[in-house]
Formats: sequence, C-alpha cells, structure tokens
Amino acid sequence: MAATTGAVMADWKPAGDRIKTRWAATVTPENAWREYPRPQMVREDWQSLNGLWDYAVRPKGAAEAPPEQWTGKILVPYCIESSLSGVGRLLEPEEELWYRRGFEVDAKGGRVLLHFEAVDYECEAWVNGHSVGTHKGGNTPFTFDVTKAAVEGNNTLLLRVLDPTADYQLRGKQVLKPGGIMYTRVSGIWQSVWLETVPDTYIERLKIDTAIDPATVTIRTFAGGTAAEKLEVRAKASFGGNEVASAAGSLAETVLEIADAKLWSVDAPQLYDLSIELLAGGKVIDRVTSYAGIRTIGKARDKQGHWRFTLNGKEIFHLGTLDQGWWPESLLTPPTEEAMRYDIDYLKSAGFNCIRNHIKIRPRRYYAYCDQIGMLVWQDQVSGPPHPKWTRMQPDPTDADWPQEAHDQFMFELRAMMDTLHNHPSIAVWVPFNEAWGQHRTMEIGKWTMNYDPSRLLNIASGGNFWPVGHIADHHNYPNPEFPDDPRFNDYIKVVGEFGGHGFVVDEKHLWNPKARNWGYGGLPQDRDELMDRYRKTNALLIELRKAGVAGGIYTQTSDIEGEVNGLLTYDREVRKFAPDLLRELHAPLFQPELQKSR
Repeated sequence: MAATTGAVMADWKPAGDRIKTRWAATVTPENAWREYPRPQMVREDWQSLNGLWDYAVRPKGAAEAPPEQWTGKILVPYCIESSLSGVGRLLEPEEELWYRRGFEVDAKGGRVLLHFEAVDYECEAWVNGHSVGTHKGGNTPFTFDVTKAAVEGNNTLLLRVLDPTADYQLRGKQVLKPGGIMYTRVSGIWQSVWLETVPDTYIERLKIDTAIDPATVTIRTFAGGTAAEKLEVRAKASFGGNEVASAAGSLAETVLEIADAKLWSVDAPQLYDLSIELLAGGKVIDRVTSYAGIRTIGKARDKQGHWRFTLNGKEIFHLGTLDQGWWPESLLTPPTEEAMRYDIDYLKSAGFNCIRNHIKIRPRRYYAYCDQIGMLVWQDQVSGPPHPKWTRMQPDPTDADWPQEAHDQFMFELRAMMDTLHNHPSIAVWVPFNEAWGQHRTMEIGKWTMNYDPSRLLNIASGGNFWPVGHIADHHNYPNPEFPDDPRFNDYIKVVGEFGGHGFVVDEKHLWNPKARNWGYGGLPQDRDELMDRYRKTNALLIELRKAGVAGGIYTQTSDIEGEVNGLLTYDREVRKFAPDLLRELHAPLFQPELQKSR
C-alpha cells in the first residue's frame, strides 16, 4: 500500500496544543477505529481503510485532474479540522479537499463494495482513475460498488470533498465562526471507511421489526446485485448461544416466532442474535449476522388522564441529557470506542435512561452500545438554516420557505437516517426539528415520518415551533424546567426537551479556551455547593412537573463543549462535576410508577 508506509506512520502526531481527553494518547495510525463499523449486519470478509491517507487542499474548481503534489498525511477517520487528523486546519468554503490512498484486493470475485460511514459534505470517488460515484449529505453512510474499477492486487482510491457550510446544508451546530452554542465545523471523512467483498447477489440491507404479543421478529431483506433465480430467505434466532426460532420466508417478509420471549428494556436489555441467509435455487449465496431487541414503544394515559411514554406497555419516564457529541481532539468523531462508551456509561450510572442525540448522527457502533446497555435514544435530524421566527409554543407559528431542491435533500437525508438506524431497539423518538432551526413544511414532514415509521414516537419540533402533528409537545426553558398551561397540548405527551445548563469552571486547565466567555445558563455559580444546589432545585422542579403531567426531561448537557461549561463532565472528560451515585439518588423519584399497564 504505497500511500501509507511504516516510515510516514512514524511521522504522524496530533496537531495543536488544546486540551485532549485521555484516549487521544492511545490513538495511532495503526489502531484508529478498527472496529467493524456496521454491527447490525456483519460479514467476516471486510477490510478497514482507516489510517494515514495523502491529502491536499486546493482552490475550489482549480482543475478537474487530481493534485500532482500532496500536502501531507491525514489520519482517517478524523476530520481535517481536528487535532487527531494530524492536520488541524479549517477547510474554507471556497476550497476543496482531496484524499488518496492505496488498497489491495486479494482475489477478484463477486463484488467489491466501498463503504463510507460519513463524509461531510459532498464528494466524488475514483478507483484507478474511474469515477465510482458521488454523494451529497454529510451525516449518513453510503456505498459505491467499485467492482468494475477495482483490479486484483494494488488499487488507488481518490476522494474529492466540498463543504461550503452554507444555507440549506444540514450541518447542525457546525459554523464558520464558532461561538456561543455553535462549534468548530467538520469537513471531509469523519467516520470509518471500509471495503467489503460480497457475492454477485447479496444482502444489501435488513429492516427488522418486533412485536411482543405475540413475540415476533419480522425481517425484510433487501437484495443487491442481480439474480437469475427466485430468492428466498432463511433466518434463525438464538439467545445465550441456544437456537430459539427459525423460519423460511421471502425478501418481503421472514417472521421468527419467539416463545417465552425475553423483552428488551432499559433495566434488562435482552438481545437475540440473528443469522440471515439468502438463497437462490435452494443454495445459500450470502449470509450475515445481526441482532434484535424485542420491545414496543408506545404511549398511554395515566389515572389523571396525562399521556405518558410506555415501553412494552408499562409507563416509563424519559430522563436524559442533551448530547452534542463533540470531543476536543476529534470534534464529531469520538477518539476511540472506549471514549464513546465512557459518556454513555457515566449517564447510565447517574440514573439517566435516555440520551437526546442533538442534531447529529453517531457512528453505528454508538447505537449498538445503547442497545447493549439499555439506553433509550431520542434521535434528532441534523438541521440547517434558514430558520423561521422562533415562537416556541405559541399558537399559529410560521414555517420557513425552503425551495423544492433543498426540501428534497432534507427528505433524502431524513430517510437515510431513519433507514440506517431503524433496527436499533434503543431508538424511541424521532425529532425532525430542533426549535425552529430549518423548520419548514412541518405538517407534511411530520405526517410522512409517522407513516414511514409507525413503530416509534414523533417529537416534531423539540422546543417549538409547535404544530399539531406527532405524539409529543416539547418545551425548552433555561435554567429551570417549565411547561406552559395550555389545553392545546392535552392530547400530547408533554416533555421539557431542554433545561438546566448549569455552568461551572472546574479549572482553567480543563477549558478549551481559557480566554473565552466560558458560560452557562443563568450565570456561573460561585462554587461547587452552589452548583449542586442549582441542580437539586431544577431536579425538584422536574419532579413537580412530572406530578402535573410532564412525561420526560432532557438536561443540558453531557459535557462541556468549546465555550460552553454547562456539562456534567468537563470537555476533556477528566472531571465529573457531579458524582453519578448522587445524581442517581436525586433522579429516583422521577421513576416512581403511576401506570402499570399489562402486556
């Protein structure tokens, strides 16, 4: 692999001198994100392309041909702006970013698939000089079939990336000038790149749905490639290494009936292992493994008539944090899987049972870990400007006027997110809009989302602007949680989708920029005792709101980020501002059951 020799690997080092987490020191070009990227559809024959690539930055549209001179090495999958990329350089809107690396194909046979887990924002790839595909959208996985372009032995991969960070681009909190609640942008490859060899006809995607009465796992199989014969599917489910069900079916539907099913819940996240085979003419031509959590997400009224969340028919209060997902050394890419799991484990130990993934999409392994440990997820769609006026929960809001092309791209990315994450039992709520950010055609998008995935709940716009669609009415209020007294919301699950945000500076050595404002909502407390008093107050107010009908609350936020110091953890994850055992004790009254509906 000529593009990344051992000699140049030794020359790599993180860029810049800002704070870093402890995991940054463990990252090397040889070990950077080598875990299998797609845990819900696994094949053994795959190859990671993470590591050192050549890179170059040129003026946008400078030439159609790739660069003749390369600037240096960049560590994939970390974005060019990050320290762990080894570059630490902002990509400007009038520039384009090029990547190059070699890869090997051991034996030419079947199909060769090139997978990108996420590239921000628009790209084109070439293999051995042949264009193999283009993609637009910076947040979800995509695949190019490179079979015709690849050869046995050595191959060369080129990638050209544009990232304007402009209007209508779905980019969440990425901005050209970070500050306040907006952060450093992320450009280019920022999740894993990998290669997979598959048969000529293969399993391209799975859609897995479950029911609990009776307990079933229903699998829809999407086939790629071409097939001359009728395709069939054979599936098996096992638990603890023992087979518990098997079934034969079609691409459209294969149903596994599970006797004495063990349900997935936050307290007992039971998962069934799946084996799915694709057959042609009775012969197995492809095989993948997966898993499923058997559970139902729903709602029900309590004795006072308030709507509550349910999991498997039983009431559950959703208590979570707003999770921005930024890291000081790697921005939107967790430095390592261990680091990624650390945040989730801390929240679980502190008595939170859900996470609101705030206007960004995580690596697929993140959701798999939430599945494994029993952490519910509210999944935001990534937002983009322009925005209408934010009227919060007031009547008769106005939508932004997005042109058809921009709306079509929004829907393309919304559907891609929902398809990518559909099989994860941890995901309970879809959130198409945050506040009024990029909010447009709200009723149309809300109805489409409910129809596309009726198995989950819809929070159409966390924090407003409220339109009468979906299942949830969501109010934001800082620092103290509140919910408006208005009969318009009586037919909806009432939640406080953001509150708290109590800031605190532990020590300057844990700050991203000691010279910045470094702020929290309601001003900064004088000491830790005042910080704890503020948290106790907001938690007590949330308990009272629960008694009055509120069914969930999302505290801001998991960690400090850049100029915000309102995290439960410092940005470098070195200090826990709140002991998890103490938080768990404070949170306990929020989970006292009021509704026990049988299956």
